[in-house]
Amino acid sequence: MSDSTQEEAHTGPIKTPKQLLLAVFFSFVIPVFAIIGLVAYVVNENKPAGSRQAESHALGGVTAQDLDKGVAERIRKVGMVEIRDANRPLKSGEEVFKAQCTACHMPGAAGAPKVGDAAAWGARIRTGFDALVTSALKGKGAMPAQSGGDFNDVEIARAVAYLANTGGAKFAEPKAPAAAAPTAAASGAAVVQTAAAAAAAPAPVTPAPAAAAAPQTVAAAGGSGEALYKQACMACHAAGVANAPKLGDKAAWAPRVKQGMPVLVQSVLKGKGAMPPKGGSSASEPELRAAVEYMVNSAK
Repeated sequence: MSDSTQEEAHTGPIKTPKQLLLAVFFSFVIPVFAIIGLVAYVVNENKPAGSRQAESHALGGVTAQDLDKGVAERIRKVGMVEIRDANRPLKSGEEVFKAQCTACHMPGAAGAPKVGDAAAWGARIRTGFDALVTSALKGKGAMPAQSGGDFNDVEIARAVAYLANTGGAKFAEPKAPAAAAPTAAASGAAVVQTAAAAAAAPAPVTPAPAAAAAPQTVAAAGGSGEALYKQACMACHAAGVANAPKLGDKAAWAPRVKQGMPVLVQSVLKGKGAMPPKGGSSASEPELRAAVEYMVNSAK
C-alpha cells in the first residue's frame, strides 16, 4: 500500500504521450506569439500617449518628439546617385529661366534684378557676360551656386543671356559645345562663350567640360533634401524673403507644421504666395518632399 502511494506522489501531470506532445507544442508556440506581440507593440507608431510618456521616462526624460526625430535620423538615406543623360538637347535660356530663376527674378526677391528692369540690369551688364555667368555658376549674395544642378553650365549661361537681354543687353545665346578633344575633356575645360566673341562674327566655341562628355553622376552626401534646399530653396528661406519661413525659425514654422506634411508638400508642388510651383525647380515630388522634411526638421 505504501509503495503505490509513493509512486502516485512522484508522477507528474503528464501521464500520456499525447499530453507530452501538447506540452512540448505549447511550450514553443506561446513564447513565439508573445515575442511577435511584443515586437509589434514596440514598432507600432500609434501608441497611446501614456505609453509614449512611459518610454520617455524610461529613457531619462527624452520626449516622444526626440524619439521620432532620432528614428528619422537613423533611417534616412545617406546618399543619392543620379544618372543623367549628357546627350539630351540643351534647353534654351527662356526654358532654364522659367524652371530655375523665376522664384527670385520675377518678384525681385533678395535684391535680385527683375526681368526687364533696365535700371537694375544696367550696371550688371557693364561688368560683362563672363562676370555675370561666373556669378550665376558660383553664386552671389542670396543666390546659391547654379553649377552642378539640374542644368549644365552652358544652359545656365543661356539663362543669363536671356535675363540680361530683357534688361537691355544684346548677348548672343551660347551655342551647344562641340565635341571635346581627349586632352580638353580630361582637364575639364569650361564651356562659356564670352561676350566679346558673341558680338563678333563667327563665334568660337570652347571645349566642353568633362561632365558633358559622359553621363553625369551626382552624389549628395547629405541626402537629397538638404541638397535641393541649398540649390532651390535657400535663396528665399535663408533670408526670409517674401515672408518665406526662415530655416530653423520654430515660431514661423510651428503653424505650418500643424497643417501636416501632405499640405506642405502640396503647397510646394502647386506654389503659394510668392513661391512658384516646385519652388522654381524641376525636382520630382519625392525630392521636394525630402526638402520640406529637411526644413521642417530644422525647426523642431
